[in-house]
Amino acid sequence: MALAAKLQLRQSQSLVMTPQLMQSIRLLQFTHVELEHFIDEEIERNPLLERAEPQDDATGDQAQKIEAEPQATTDGDWFENETQWSAEAISDKLDTSLENLFPDDPGTSERLGPDLTAQWKSASGNGASSSSEGFDAGDMAAAAITLRDHVGEQVALAFADPAARLIAADLADCLDESGYLRADMAEIAARLGTDAAAVGKVLATCQTFEPAGLFARDLAECLSLQLAVRDRLDPAMKALIANLELLGRRDFHALKRICGVDEEDLLDMLAEIRALDPRPGMAFSGGASDAIVADVEVGAANDGSWTVELNAETLPRVLVDHIYFAQVSPQAKNQAEKDFLAECLQNANWLTRSLDQRAKTILKVASEIVRQQDAFLVHGVRQLKPLNLRTVADAIGMHESTVSRVTANKYMLTPRGVFELRYFFTASIAASGGGDAHSSEAVRDRIKQLIDEEKPVDVLSDDAIVDMLRESGVDIARRTVAKYREGMNIPSSVQRRREKRALASARR
Repeated sequence: MALAAKLQLRQSQSLVMTPQLMQSIRLLQFTHVELEHFIDEEIERNPLLERAEPQDDATGDQAQKIEAEPQATTDGDWFENETQWSAEAISDKLDTSLENLFPDDPGTSERLGPDLTAQWKSASGNGASSSSEGFDAGDMAAAAITLRDHVGEQVALAFADPAARLIAADLADCLDESGYLRADMAEIAARLGTDAAAVGKVLATCQTFEPAGLFARDLAECLSLQLAVRDRLDPAMKALIANLELLGRRDFHALKRICGVDEEDLLDMLAEIRALDPRPGMAFSGGASDAIVADVEVGAANDGSWTVELNAETLPRVLVDHIYFAQVSPQAKNQAEKDFLAECLQNANWLTRSLDQRAKTILKVASEIVRQQDAFLVHGVRQLKPLNLRTVADAIGMHESTVSRVTANKYMLTPRGVFELRYFFTASIAASGGGDAHSSEAVRDRIKQLIDEEKPVDVLSDDAIVDMLRESGVDIARRTVAKYREGMNIPSSVQRRREKRALASARR
């Protein structure tokens, strides 16, 4: 067959995303902490970007800078008029354009429409601002002591022999964050050119370090070390530690037989086990946990509705310095410098508009969630409605994938507590009488209440819970009840019955 060149016309679909569109999508998914880090990187990379300091609000230069901040809207019935937002985003197009990702044109100066009367406040000096007029000693904090540092101090005091100290340091390097020794003694001996007996002798000394339980090789040894310090490692307790799998299964009858104790002694032994620390090294791992900062705040309005506001602390304010651009652009020496400045200006403008649209999109999604879950805010989890992403997306005229990105890792502060936005999206469980469906989260709460209220002589089985739920109008299968119960770490009816009998015997 002869080779020949020919022209062919083909039609195909492909997903085309510009770098700026990808950046806008990333901004939607970011938490406020990730967003702060991203903006810091952009400010370091782009000389035309800067944060809005508190004093910037009072200067005359403010009028010549573009802020990434929507204007506040007026209060009213924020959920009644939704026609402005649905014209462009209800189409069946792929989520490949900024107009589909954000229904509003990011280049315009339009702000929130009259359909949203929920407000969001201006951020004041978030993150980057600091005062140089005074020094606060509270800003200085000592570095947290790590597990390695804590063990190293004790190694220096416990061993005078350099060889033993070297072995102890190597053992300390093999500790995991829980304080367990994850290494093979023979491998350590071979690596250090010594014998296993010498390593074992050093390990025995290390296992006396504080807190008790460090350098244990498994859970049983960790608990044994702590009990030995308390002088409670008697034969009965050793038998209990050697049969932790029976304790996990709550097989108290077998444990009484193996340990040779009665119910009262067994209960005392179990109380001592619960008082031990199964992970003694965790006290030195990491610093303090970061508190959850809500992205959206919901409160009751005077007219009985709900006000929805974006948290000012999670909204970075970024300015484009046009004054600096006007000063340096005439001094560009070649085309490369002009292209660099033009690209910086374009990226800065895009970032401010993207932050603006991100804020409006989060507010819009949160407002629709509040409208859909009004009964939850008034009455509690029992009134949580089944809700999915498509329902919210259709209601606000956005793509379902956009709603999914907005609700990822975002939190809402309500009168009933702080909840992740994903919490309000729950599966639907049919009603037994053909009425309105029930939320899976509400059913979980009902199952937990039934188990909490059960009596020791009448422990509810999964089948009994199914019958009680069906009587209250919830059509649910037994395996679903079992799945929800296990998800809440609630033991089975057999295990609960054993525990209640043991507690009743202890009280007598």
